[in-house]
Amino acid sequence: MTSKPADPIKEAEKRALSNKDLFKTFARWYSAVEVSNSYERLQALSFCFALSGSLRKLYKGDDEGYREALKRHIQFYNSEGTFGSMIHGVTLSMEEEKAKGNEITEEVVTGFKTGLMGPIAGIGDTLIWGTLKPIILALACSLALNGVFVGGLIPFLFPLAIVLIGFGMLKSGYLLGKESVMKLMQTGLINNIITSASILGLFMMGALSSTYIKISTPIQFSVMDSDPIVLQDILDQILAGILPLCAVFSIYFYFKYKGQNYNKLIIMLIVISLVTGFFGILSSS
Repeated sequence: MTSKPADPIKEAEKRALSNKDLFKTFARWYSAVEVSNSYERLQALSFCFALSGSLRKLYKGDDEGYREALKRHIQFYNSEGTFGSMIHGVTLSMEEEKAKGNEITEEVVTGFKTGLMGPIAGIGDTLIWGTLKPIILALACSLALNGVFVGGLIPFLFPLAIVLIGFGMLKSGYLLGKESVMKLMQTGLINNIITSASILGLFMMGALSSTYIKISTPIQFSVMDSDPIVLQDILDQILAGILPLCAVFSIYFYFKYKGQNYNKLIIMLIVISLVTGFFGILSSS
């Protein structure tokens, strides 16, 4: 006879930490995530600071247990700040079990947290910083360039999304616990989400590149007793927008083979623009 699965709502009611406690944890993390970075511990101080209030509640009446928990979480930690809030939730879930006297060793808590840092960072960097932020800022730039006032307000959607996603991930990690999080990581769903987000980001960047990068050439060749041959018309017949496309791919290959030296690239683009514009080779029309 199979047992009934646990009711998630009832399970949540049994938890020691309330939504208020979890939000305080996230608020602490959000306000301090990059404040205490060091080469030795990176985000460890911020991580410990974020959990300290909830740990005090979990280890109420057990000062020694509370001190040991703080020592555990002052160790090296580094992951993406928003999606990575899931690690805070899972850690609090494990600390709650340990505070209740269940057989969870210090090594298990630390090892599980350390094991999640890398995979979660890859997911968060792709979804939050590689997809969500460019899309929101691109929308803002598009509206602002067209003189729409709302374009100046759109960027504020990003910190709002950070808070909603970050708190949601922390709460999910706390309620799901380590077993469910591992199952989620192993199902392949996360990889599908990353792939979909990457494709969406590429579509957005391609659309923006073709819309806002304006490069043409005014070069034309005069032919006796005939209309001049306009080089731009020939290029358009080969492929419309071929010069902006070449510019985008040139920048891409520069990043790929020469590294992400943004200042050097900006200076190069300014110099190339000035030289080609002065000699009438390229224009922005």
